[in-house]
Amino acid sequence: MDWERIKERLEAVLQAPMHIHLLPEAEWNRLVEEQQEEQQEDQASFNSFSRSVVRDHDVLFYLGKENKDIRILQVSEIPLTPAERKLVELTLESKQTQERKQWGSYLSEDERKAHQLREWLLQQMERGSTHAELPDALASQSSLYSTKIPLLLYGDYSQNHSVSYAELKKLLESFFEAEIILIPLLDKEWLILAPEGLLTSGTEEREGDEDESVEQILDALGSGLFEMLANEWVGECHLAIDYPVKPAKSLFGAILQLRETIMLGRSFHVGSFIHLPWELRLEKLLHLIQEDEKTEFLEQVLRGTDHALDSETVTTLEHFFALDCNVSETAKKLYIHRNTLLYRLDKFKHETGLDVRTFNHAVLVRLALLLYKVTKRK
Repeated sequence: MDWERIKERLEAVLQAPMHIHLLPEAEWNRLVEEQQEEQQEDQASFNSFSRSVVRDHDVLFYLGKENKDIRILQVSEIPLTPAERKLVELTLESKQTQERKQWGSYLSEDERKAHQLREWLLQQMERGSTHAELPDALASQSSLYSTKIPLLLYGDYSQNHSVSYAELKKLLESFFEAEIILIPLLDKEWLILAPEGLLTSGTEEREGDEDESVEQILDALGSGLFEMLANEWVGECHLAIDYPVKPAKSLFGAILQLRETIMLGRSFHVGSFIHLPWELRLEKLLHLIQEDEKTEFLEQVLRGTDHALDSETVTTLEHFFALDCNVSETAKKLYIHRNTLLYRLDKFKHETGLDVRTFNHAVLVRLALLLYKVTKRK
């Protein structure tokens, strides 16, 4: 819906300044409850407003729900009469109904099925479910009894940009060279179900090489998809991929897992865009720790030596741990002399008392680095 154009038209008719923005859903619900109580107390009132509320001297009109927020049209400064307020409500509701009818008539069969799945999934989310099996009717019509590879795509594109279901599906099927199932979820969020056969395609070409693990194949698949999307899509995106699942039984659980994977990846590894659950097991465990316990652990390990974790040191340590504490390989990766790396490690040991070349200290520093990022210590 082009709310900006509708806003401009209403402003011209009512001669009242208007603004479109997001309001937390909890705040909207509070205002609605207050309005309902006032209407019940005022038995003489014949005004019944179902899609707008008053806050101070402003009137807020409901446009739609986005994640945990409500998109509203706010009328300020000039008070509206009850008739004008009702007229705006009816205008907005009429436009929404008209667009839903037009939108529904243009949907392809694939997109219609995808939106049915979307509605069911969103209902489970609103109920706070942690596990739910798809109804047979939905699973059958979308062929969700066969094993699929689940991927979750979150696009960091502009709020004003609209992504076409048909165009994105065509782009993805061109990349996978196979039919996929695409389900739009929340704003900017897309679930992709790719065929399990992608795990074995191309094995003949790799014959003679070392066998790749499922994790390596999925990692390569996700990396290739991200590179394609970064080059041919709009803006940056985040991508999570997980082990194959049977959607009819575990689609909802797979979505929750993928969402958690993206959340952990974005929290602990800023700057990373491909997120894999098997590489975030430690981060998942640390995420469950209470904030005060995280802070206490850092105080015990670093003992006031936070200054030692400058950007160069953090980069050096992260590469050192990623390469299994191998001094020679780390020096090559950082393009520095081996002695330079040893100097940096000795300097860190001198400042903190922690020698990361020993197993116990390496574990402590690895944990401290991860917690240091999410607690935003300065």
